[in-house]
Amino acid sequence: MKKSLMVAMGLLAVTALQAEQLRPITHEDVWLAKRVSAPQVSPDGRSIVFTVVEPAYEDKDKVTDLWIVAADGRGPARRLTGSRSGEADVAWSEDGTRIVFVAKREGDEAAQVYALDLASGGEARRLTSAAHGARAPILSPDGRRLAYVSDVPDDPAAADHKYKVHAYDGFPIRNWDHWREPKKPHLFVQALDVAGAPQGAARDLLAGTQLAKSSGYAGRRTNGDDALDAVWTRDGRELVFVATTNEDQAAYAFVDLQLYRVPAAGGEPVRITTGPDSHGRPRFSADGHRLFMKYERRTPKVYNIDQIAVLDWPAAGAPKVLTAPLDRPVDEFAVSADGRTVWFLAEDGGRVQLFSTPADRAAPRLAYALGSGSYSGLSMAARAKAPVIAAVWESAVHPSEIARLEPDARRHVQLTAFNDARAAAIDWQPLREFSFRSRRGDTIHSFLALPPGFDPAKKYPLFVLMHGGPHGMWQDSFGIRWNPHLLAAPGFVVLMTDYRGSTGYGEAFSQAIQGDPLRGPADDINDAADEAIRRFSFIDASRQCAGGASYGGHLANWMQASTTRYRCLVSHAGLVDLESQWGTSDVIYAREVNLGGPPWVDPAAWQAQNPMAFAAKFATPVLVTVGERDFRVPINNALEYWSALKRQRVPSRLLVFPEENHWILSGENSRYFYGEVRAWLTKYLKE
Repeated sequence: MKKSLMVAMGLLAVTALQAEQLRPITHEDVWLAKRVSAPQVSPDGRSIVFTVVEPAYEDKDKVTDLWIVAADGRGPARRLTGSRSGEADVAWSEDGTRIVFVAKREGDEAAQVYALDLASGGEARRLTSAAHGARAPILSPDGRRLAYVSDVPDDPAAADHKYKVHAYDGFPIRNWDHWREPKKPHLFVQALDVAGAPQGAARDLLAGTQLAKSSGYAGRRTNGDDALDAVWTRDGRELVFVATTNEDQAAYAFVDLQLYRVPAAGGEPVRITTGPDSHGRPRFSADGHRLFMKYERRTPKVYNIDQIAVLDWPAAGAPKVLTAPLDRPVDEFAVSADGRTVWFLAEDGGRVQLFSTPADRAAPRLAYALGSGSYSGLSMAARAKAPVIAAVWESAVHPSEIARLEPDARRHVQLTAFNDARAAAIDWQPLREFSFRSRRGDTIHSFLALPPGFDPAKKYPLFVLMHGGPHGMWQDSFGIRWNPHLLAAPGFVVLMTDYRGSTGYGEAFSQAIQGDPLRGPADDINDAADEAIRRFSFIDASRQCAGGASYGGHLANWMQASTTRYRCLVSHAGLVDLESQWGTSDVIYAREVNLGGPPWVDPAAWQAQNPMAFAAKFATPVLVTVGERDFRVPINNALEYWSALKRQRVPSRLLVFPEENHWILSGENSRYFYGEVRAWLTKYLKE
């Protein structure tokens, strides 16, 4: 027998043996995988500090710590902290000897800023004593001052009141999963001595300013606290931060974010940017002569892509957009030490990839094609001669790890291996992908997740999984809330389609659903299911179910109203009535812009694609799930849907999670949820 044939047979035998040793994915594989995030490269490019969450099913057993790894890959990562509380918001000192971070340690009533001396070692030192907690710390270039954000109550005496009430005169009143409190984010500066210890009391830079007194003043709205995205100027004399003055108009106008500058000693902030466009995440070049930012051009459309823009400093003026020719939404970005190049991450056709552009002109280009997975959490050495770039890399078949990105070599190098062993033990395959032209002439991209023990000669049921947003996309990444491989584990093929409205395919594609809130995307998804059935003989067209969460839940409810092709549906946090969703959500104005005005202006437009208007047709069995603390898609929609289903005698099941918000974030609740979804799909998809 020829040697080459013997080698080939040996490899096949080894592969078959390895396949026998692999096991199907479990919920423990999804929930207990280490969650690696937030890499921060030291200014000299030698080290990378990052966060590792070691999840548990009980919150008391969860561990979150800071780790450090050499950027050149010499030696394994090592743990920096080991306290019971977790750490967040890491930032380096410019000389690379210290890091600052936020933690709530023993004796702290609220999270505070701590410093850890990496040069001499020792325990972390607390730097702040903010009554309402501190977050987002940044050290001045000389390391002698610490800036941070803390909330200041509108009425400091309110805590002494014996009554409990939410009282409002304006809008918004809720955000994500909590009622808005009467407080505003302020920017503080704490002086430090030569050894880095706090010196005197912190100064509130916004105290008494007209900006902070404005009824519409707020920071950049997040799902948690308001962010100010503050940065020091290179000379250390001022700070630049992000704020809005029209949040009180959110019921009838888009909220814009502007850049402000304020002296480090305090004073009235001066607005740098103007107009209806939004600006955020400011970053200075190393020489301090350019100020880079994320930029959203306001148009009559609800969705506009995030771009990178730059303006001269201190001359300011109109920002110059650097990434418009790419026509992709930008995520994180960093500026090279020489100030000549901006490196950034952007969504692109199911992956988040690395791009760059010259700092002085709009010429974006892909650094290299990422064969699998996606990046997040970009960071770059501030003063290393050669670019040292780090990010989190993950794929659908590998949870997150820290990687060093090497554009010249057109690759990345994995620096950590927290999840390698777990990933190698699972019987799963990389996502398959395909594109086709829909009935409306658009190119539509889809991923397929295959079940364990996959045999192309067999027939498998199809579960059509629909993403939320709608302005998001399916990524080749490791999902926790909707893991496609875990959903495929019972023996299903999972189809994930980026319908019109998805991001990563150009701004016009994302904007195409304005005025067409549900029907168009649903048509794209159904067309994709038909195309998958046509292309892949292993899909059984007679056994299909569909489901999703948030906007994916909206689509599941529209499928209920518009088609009988699916044997069952799964709807999490899905609206069933466009009008009640408009009236109760924490975000309303964009919804009316999408349909040309509020519900009373053109009622027909609101009813044309309103699932509840078609309740007489409801017939498909559906699993309805919702978090009671969800203020983005409040529980009333799930209850309205449930009432209609019961009225129409549709076989259904309702799950209400009293302690969850828009997402299911508790380990045991997640395990129960996946078990219920599996049982529901098995009931209707298995012969």
